[in-house]
Parts: sequence; structure tokens; C-alpha cells
Amino acid sequence: MIVVDDIHKYFGGIHAVDGASLTIEGGSITGLIGPNGAGKTTLFNVIAGVYKPTSGKVYLDGEDITGLPPHELFAKGMLRTFQIAHEFSTLTVRENLMMVPGNQSGESLINAWLHPTKVRNEDATIREKANEVIEFLQISQVADEFAGNLSGGQKKLLELGRTMMVDAKIVFLDEVGAGVNRTLLNTVGDAILRLNKERGYTFCMIEHDMEFISRLCDPVIVMAEGAVLAQGTAEEVKSNEQVIEAYLGTGLKNKPAPKKEKTI
Repeated sequence: MIVVDDIHKYFGGIHAVDGASLTIEGGSITGLIGPNGAGKTTLFNVIAGVYKPTSGKVYLDGEDITGLPPHELFAKGMLRTFQIAHEFSTLTVRENLMMVPGNQSGESLINAWLHPTKVRNEDATIREKANEVIEFLQISQVADEFAGNLSGGQKKLLELGRTMMVDAKIVFLDEVGAGVNRTLLNTVGDAILRLNKERGYTFCMIEHDMEFISRLCDPVIVMAEGAVLAQGTAEEVKSNEQVIEAYLGTGLKNKPAPKKEKTI
């Protein structure tokens, strides 16, 4: 579904992404991991249209989408969430969900004056969709709570819910587990798996929690120093010598043998 071909992104003399190439298959949950500063979020931002690449190409279903702005990618079914949730804090959970669909009739003052019935009917349809999302995510208890009052995990569920309000082809999740307790993280993971299996969502996620990655993701792609270092199952990348070296600074082959204690 997504092909990233030799992407480079420079900020002055800093090569944040330096020749990254990868493929995300439709229907997969792909994990993207790597040490801090590996270029993961910058690559996400290039794919999602936040940054234009210095060079290289990004394709969605064979279409060149390199450098398209986020709102155009949104219309094509590419959505992303952020490490820090971006909710409308003074709107309720339900209202946050209802804000998502674009080109709503009620956004036009003329329609509100001249076609109120059309606006009401459309709002009713969107509200019904929001209620379905709330039920799917099992957050009915906070449906009428201001989003700003939610816990970190509940905000991540709300962000996931917003991707369900439109026909998403692929969703990029940036550290969905950041600041989320283990119980709620399991709930978020369950929702991602259900969306993947029951509704065919394709996901790509940046995450540092390897237990979470191992549970959800196949394949797992490892980045280091702005490029793709390795790819495989979670178990394969965890035992990969190059990956160990990138994370820990030394691989198993370079680790000195333990000294034997002298006996007196």
C-alpha cells in the first residue's frame, strides 16, 4: 500500500532521514522501531505530508503522493495520530468525533440559514456514526465528558476513534503507548487488532514498548541513523546483531567474555 523510495530529509547539515526505503503491505500492522534520533517521526512526517522530502518518493497504492499536504492525504484515506494527543479539549468526546468528517453542510452559514433540514439530517447521520465508534471502543462512560478531562490512554482511544469517522486506508500511529498505563494500553491494542481484522485497517506504528510491538506487529522495521537497518518478525529483530548494536552501542560479538573468578 505504501512504498517509500530512498527518502532523504535534511535540516541544514542534519540528515534526519538518510536514504530510507520501505514497503507497508495492505492489511498489515507494521511496527517501526529504533533508538532515539533514528529518524522515525521525521519519516512519518514526510510520508504524512507535514514535511516535503529533500529527495525521494512516496507512493500510496501506486500513486505518487510525495509532498502532498496533509489535508489532501486525509481525503485519500491516509491518517495519523500523534505522540501527544491533539484533542479539542473543550468539546465532548462525541463532539470531537463529529468534527472529523470533512465538507459538512453545517460548515456553511448559507446552508445553516437556507437548508436547515439538510444540516440536521447530516448531523444526525454523523452523530449515529460517532455513537457506533464510541461503542466499538468501549468508551461510552466518557462519551459526554470534555476531552480535556480524559486520561492519557483515553485520549489515545479518542484519536483512534477519530480515524474511524472516515474511510481510512492506512493509519500511522506515533507512539500510541506513550503515557498510557498497561491496562488501557491493552485496550488500545485490542481496538487496533479488531480494526485490522474486522475492518481491514492497515496500520504503521512507531513504538518503544517491545511487548506491545511483539503482540501487534508483523513485520517490524528497524531504523537507525536515518535509514532502515533491519526488517523481520519481532523475535527476529530482537535477536539481530546489528539491531542490538544500534540500541545498546555494542553487539553480542563485541561483548567481552566474563572474567573467571580466581579461587584461592
